[in-house]
Amino acid sequence: MAVQFDMFAHEAHETTRPATRRARPAAVPTGPVAEANLVEHLTGTGRYRVLRKLEPRAVASVLRPGFPLRGVILDTETTGLDHRRNEIIEIGAIAFTYNEAGAIGDVSGVFGGLRQPLAAIPPEITRLTGITDEMVAGQEIDIPALEAMIAPADLIIAHNAAFDRPFCETFHPLFGRKAWACSNAEVGWSARGYEGSKLGYLIGQAGFFHEGHRAVDDCFALLEVLDRAVDGVPTAFCELHQASQVSRVRIYAEHSPFDMKDHLKARGYRWADGSDGRPKSWWIEIAEEAVDEELRFLRNEIYRYAEAEPPMRRLTAFDRFRA
Repeated sequence: MAVQFDMFAHEAHETTRPATRRARPAAVPTGPVAEANLVEHLTGTGRYRVLRKLEPRAVASVLRPGFPLRGVILDTETTGLDHRRNEIIEIGAIAFTYNEAGAIGDVSGVFGGLRQPLAAIPPEITRLTGITDEMVAGQEIDIPALEAMIAPADLIIAHNAAFDRPFCETFHPLFGRKAWACSNAEVGWSARGYEGSKLGYLIGQAGFFHEGHRAVDDCFALLEVLDRAVDGVPTAFCELHQASQVSRVRIYAEHSPFDMKDHLKARGYRWADGSDGRPKSWWIEIAEEAVDEELRFLRNEIYRYAEAEPPMRRLTAFDRFRA
């Protein structure tokens, strides 16, 4: 009689084990406190650096007393670098209050406007700014609204005032009657521990990130960096405000010997080709207290005679950063 063996009989008689259930992950706490705890934990390891998204300050409905002065942070986007040939395609501005000590009060207004240029926007400008011809088609800057913000301003701030001021003065004469300050050139960012003075470096090292290269966004970013207080050190805006109160002197090394150009360049002189109304010469801009030393340098090492009197021009914030 043939005997059949059921190879699977043993397995069939084994007790079936229930399937193991996966444990559900614990719910992650949410909310400001939970976020703060998470940030503290990550940064505490020393292996992470957390950047916080920059949230624009709200426009105050009622301005606090004690901040009688009016400032405007301004940024432009343009079709190129030459204010004589290129055009503004966007202006962004934030108005704020401050006092004589350089303390910032409230945001009092925000302005943003696009403008259609006469020619098409170059592709490289669109790549940089994100502004397209379609976005600016039929757009014009609201002049009355812009005037209402700029007219009461005691100080206009741009992160590259030597670039923005000429474009703005070409666009509207009101800008030419205002005091300007440059948050790039007139703040000692390296002494404050920053690795560069570009706005992207500043905002990142301050612990923020933002949507860059749109005018209003850049203005809010600059406001936060200027108003950032660290370990009791006066804010960058305080330093900038003080710099705007000081006169500077521009010295033109006119008719300097050609073979001295490298010496001038090494000392910080820049070349002006005469096309903008300045003397065609090397020039430098210095503090008033440094004038005697600079004249001594020019007379002894450049002109080589003691009676040399190079042209000089004293500049205030109303004159600086013009074309």
